[in-house]
Amino acid sequence: MLTLRLARVARVAAVACALGSALFMAGCNKAPSFQNLDITGNTQFGADFSLPDTSGKTRTLADFKGKVVVLFFGYTHCPDVCPLTMAELSQALQQLGPKDAQRVQVLFVTVDPERDTPELLAQYVPAFNPTFIGLRPASDAQLVKVTKDFRVYYAKVPGKTPDSYTMDHTAASYVFDPDGKLRLFARDGQGAAPWVHDIKLLLD
Repeated sequence: MLTLRLARVARVAAVACALGSALFMAGCNKAPSFQNLDITGNTQFGADFSLPDTSGKTRTLADFKGKVVVLFFGYTHCPDVCPLTMAELSQALQQLGPKDAQRVQVLFVTVDPERDTPELLAQYVPAFNPTFIGLRPASDAQLVKVTKDFRVYYAKVPGKTPDSYTMDHTAASYVFDPDGKLRLFARDGQGAAPWVHDIKLLLD
């Protein structure tokens, strides 16, 4: 009798998992508990990009297959959030350790190509971490396309002189898993801990 009851329980649990029943969901395939916003499967954002790096080589997501890719939008003259986030990402890689860190690629996309020359980006971006790569839209059309694809807002804010302007922009990054799928929308300036937590989940 006990064996029969156990068999019935097993069948009910199997059916519940197959149907996605909330009652038995904990026993089924549980989704990762990310600390950043999970946008897995969201088609409102871009699935890829095509931008030149500081050496002029065109980079796409396929170049980094097998790695977690952090696509970060900012500019080198940013006074606060951008350098803070870049420093936090560098700290996160250190905390991940060499083995996991080499499976992560941070890409800094400038929204200010007017001032952010390839030479400047080549100095600025690796200063936070030698593995970080700077990407610079080669034309206004490229900048418009990539920001539109990823729904990134940017706008020039005039300063006291023509060269002292700042850039308002979306303070967030996008994170792709090692299979090249867009998974997370991560706010900037959040500290290293959430990055470490979520990147580990994606690497696992």
